[in-house]
Amino acid sequence: MQRRPLFLALVAAVLPWQAQAQPAQDGANWPSKPVHMLVGASPGGGTDVMARAVADRLAPLLRQPVLVENRPGVSNTLAVDVTAKSTDGHTMVMGVVTAHAIAPHLLKLGYDNNKDLVPVAFVGSVPNVLVVGNSVPAQSVAELVALARKSPGQINFASSGTGSTQHIAAEMFKDAAGVQITHVPYKGSAAALVDLVSGQVQMSFDTMPSVIGQIKAGKLRALAVTSPQRNPQLPQVPTMAEAGLPGVEISAWYGIYMPASTPRAVVQKVNDEVNKVIAMPETKTRLEAVGAELRPMSQAEFAAFHLAEYKRFGDIIRKNNIRLDQ
Repeated sequence: MQRRPLFLALVAAVLPWQAQAQPAQDGANWPSKPVHMLVGASPGGGTDVMARAVADRLAPLLRQPVLVENRPGVSNTLAVDVTAKSTDGHTMVMGVVTAHAIAPHLLKLGYDNNKDLVPVAFVGSVPNVLVVGNSVPAQSVAELVALARKSPGQINFASSGTGSTQHIAAEMFKDAAGVQITHVPYKGSAAALVDLVSGQVQMSFDTMPSVIGQIKAGKLRALAVTSPQRNPQLPQVPTMAEAGLPGVEISAWYGIYMPASTPRAVVQKVNDEVNKVIAMPETKTRLEAVGAELRPMSQAEFAAFHLAEYKRFGDIIRKNNIRLDQ
């Protein structure tokens, strides 16, 4: 996450998004039909969990169904592409750091990430967790590093796709630990976890919502979290810094995006209602149970946060020379 001064300095940069919105339309009569919330990942993954938790509570507030549609693929950007090009006024996407701060630096997209979409409402963030299958003998990060050094390239790490936070975190781990491990990308966390549990791959830096159930069931072993502090859901699991690799810090964040042509009044209405949803005790309980940290933001704050994260991950990708062929 960005330091506060940079975050505040970027608030002024949201003016282009404010200008693109159509101020004339009143949001009082929106929505006039069901709202489609697209998800760029498979059912069961972290993005899907966040989307359904929000959609379930958002629908009664909007007095229209909020239909969650999974369109996985291409680092979560397929769903974003559809949203950016939609013209029905009732399509949004549960955005994720992968699609909005990472993929634009690695992929040639069919839309402009910073012009064709408007950041509407921030939902929250979750840490990534370094997990290994039970067939892996390592009981700590240090032991995993030693194992990887002993057998260069023989340990495979799963991700939900090239350019995902799992991929970026593992590349940061490789650089910090000085090890060679092999990337095996999947089309979503659900498929990756099947092979991780069965031993087809050995490790992953998946997001907390995706792996917390498997960890608590004893099917995967958590070695570290990538957040600055330990997570309340896994208080016994150290941070990467505590485990000796302070440079490996990354979290997955989630928020609602809509087409840049969305009227300003509608953007404000969705921001207001989503902030109500994440303040509900039921939502907080549901998402904090999977390790999420919920944080309400104004639309301007989220837009500034979006730009700050876009810059931060661009710097990380360049520093670590991360490419699509990894």
